[in-house]
Amino acid sequence: MWQAILDFITSVPIWEALLILFAKVIEVTISTLRIIYINKGFRKLGTLLSLIEILLFVFIASIVITGIQETPMKGIVYSIGFATGVYLGSLVENKLAVGKIYIQAIIMREEASKVIKELRDAGYGVTVISAQGKAKSRKVLMIFANRKSKDDIIQLINQLDDDALIVANEVSMMKGGYVNSFRRIAK
Repeated sequence: MWQAILDFITSVPIWEALLILFAKVIEVTISTLRIIYINKGFRKLGTLLSLIEILLFVFIASIVITGIQETPMKGIVYSIGFATGVYLGSLVENKLAVGKIYIQAIIMREEASKVIKELRDAGYGVTVISAQGKAKSRKVLMIFANRKSKDDIIQLINQLDDDALIVANEVSMMKGGYVNSFRRIAK
C-alpha cells in the first residue's frame, strides 16, 4: 500500500510538479490583481495583467491536461497552486492597497482640536461636523485618503483619542476635494 502511495506521489517528476505549482501560483495571483485593478478602474494595467494571465494559463493547463489519466498528481499540484495563488493574491493586493478610503472618526469635542491638527499636519484633509451623542457633544471627522494610509490614520487617531469611534469604508467613486499624494497607476 505504501509503495502505491509513493508511486502516485512520485508519478510526476519534481521539476514538473514545481513548474506547475509555481506557474499556477503566479497565474492566479495575477488573476486576483487583474480583477481588483479592473474593478478600481485601472483598465490598462488590468488588460496587461490579463495577457500575462492567459499565457500562463494556456501553457500550464496544457502541461496538466496532457497525460492527466496516467499522472493525476498533476491535477492535485495544479489545485494546490490555484488555492495558494488566491491566498497570495489577496496578500499582495492588501500590500498594494489600491484605491481610496473614507474614514469617519467620532470623537469627544474636547479632544477634537488636537486630533484635527495632527491629522492636518500629517497632510490629510479633514472635514469636521459638530454632532450630539447620547450624553455629550462630539465632533465627526471625515477623512478621504489613499487606502495605503488607512492604518496610519487610524493609529494616529487612536494615539490621540483611544475612545474614538472609527469607521472606514472603501470609496468606489470620488470627485473633487483634497486627497494627498494622489496615485495614478496606468489609468
